[in-house]
Amino acid sequence: CSFIMAEVEERIARIKNHKGVKGLLIVDENGKFLRSTMPSNNDTAPKQYAQKVTELAKKARSVVRDIDPLNDLTFFRVRSKRQEIMVAPDKNLFLIVI
Repeated sequence: CSFIMAEVEERIARIKNHKGVKGLLIVDENGKFLRSTMPSNNDTAPKQYAQKVTELAKKARSVVRDIDPLNDLTFFRVRSKRQEIMVAPDKNLFLIVI
């Protein structure tokens, strides 16, 4: 189990250190963030990203399944003028990179 956690920490560090990455969130299916690399001086930002992006991910997953019930959402990204949000959903978790 400690080997797996070390590998997870290594991957988080690698993603977090990419140029332009503001933060990384690991969120449960209810929008509660379990892990955040975003600066803790503004606690509302990670919570807001967690809630809103989880809602969007659930909608996107629903659309994909409505079109093809045998298919599932594996990744999506949203780009705005100021930032980009990438989401990798799993069964009960969402990895969100901002």
